[in-house]
Amino acid sequence: MQSPLIILGLTLIIIGFLISFLAVLIMFIRAYPFKGKTRGGGLLMIGPIPIIFGTDKESVKILILLALALMVLAIIVIFLTAGT
Repeated sequence: MQSPLIILGLTLIIIGFLISFLAVLIMFIRAYPFKGKTRGGGLLMIGPIPIIFGTDKESVKILILLALALMVLAIIVIFLTAGT
């Protein structure tokens, strides 16, 4: 018999993938008739180390702030779980 937490975890992962897929699909549908400039960026966290890329300075600034917040959160979690 499987633990309810395993089933819950797998369900949340599947829901997360579905939400991500739908968000990208909606973004493409909304942007299709738009003829303006497209901008964006990405943030890849490998442990507490961020890799940031973007098409303009404003996107990169926002991602840097997000990366700093995620790094602080990761460090806090590491220190809190180190005692257990």
